[in-house]
Amino acid sequence: MAQAHAAAADKYYIPHSSPWPIIGSASLFVLMFGVIAYLNEWLPLWVMLPGFALLIFMFVGWFSTVIGESQKGMYNLSVDRSFRMGMIWFIFSEVMFFAAFFGALFYARSLAVPWLGGEGTKIFTHALNWPSFENAWPTNGPANVGPRADGSFEIIPAFGLPAINTLILLTSGVTVTIAHHALRAGHRVMLNTFLFLTVALGFLFVYLQGVEYHHAYTELGLKLSTGIYGSTFFMLTGFHGFHVTLGAIMLLVIWFRTMRGHMTPERHFAFEATAWYWHFVDVVWLGLFIFVYWV
Repeated sequence: MAQAHAAAADKYYIPHSSPWPIIGSASLFVLMFGVIAYLNEWLPLWVMLPGFALLIFMFVGWFSTVIGESQKGMYNLSVDRSFRMGMIWFIFSEVMFFAAFFGALFYARSLAVPWLGGEGTKIFTHALNWPSFENAWPTNGPANVGPRADGSFEIIPAFGLPAINTLILLTSGVTVTIAHHALRAGHRVMLNTFLFLTVALGFLFVYLQGVEYHHAYTELGLKLSTGIYGSTFFMLTGFHGFHVTLGAIMLLVIWFRTMRGHMTPERHFAFEATAWYWHFVDVVWLGLFIFVYWV
């Protein structure tokens, strides 16, 4: 193992060689193979489990290494700045990720569906191919794709569970902000209390979204295979739910660390990075609530 540089102002910590990047690459490959095999109905759902197990192993091992190095004082302000820049670019990449799916939703609603319904060039899309199709949203397309024989489905009303989940996420944004201010002020009890509330609200959101999905699949005829509406609905809300799950796990790890006395009012980048991420998923959910559920 290479010697760690001293955490002085004019030094920059150079990490030693690590097995975690190659383990991470292998775990993502195995996971994506499992997802592809399941979605194409080649193999059952359990085929994704090895990839998830490897991914969890990689995250636990890699972050344990980073936390250990941080607690030993190996990171100075230069490393802290590089961490912040890395997190900023990561969140920017997540913004672009969701922008692509929002773009698909807006394209389908504002261009593709009206075009199939007769707007624009009508000869080849509407009059000849889909003369009975009407421009309306939500839709599962001219072919009425869906699990039910007649292609019918029902949508989830905005002012039900989605509105409750909106209130939950907005409240969690407030509690994590209070926890952040408590950390900076040195109030550890308030920090631990409000951080725990944020974790609880995050997992409550995930649970209620699971209830919503079960209702959609079993009673509403709304699935990922329900045409363009089903695919955009579950891709947007599903990926957001995945991000909330990751964010809640990150907050849980931070809570365990604060309970052990980690992080100080002056040095607490891990908390700030997690809080940035949590506020990001809050903002994305507001867009989902407005453009997917409500409008």
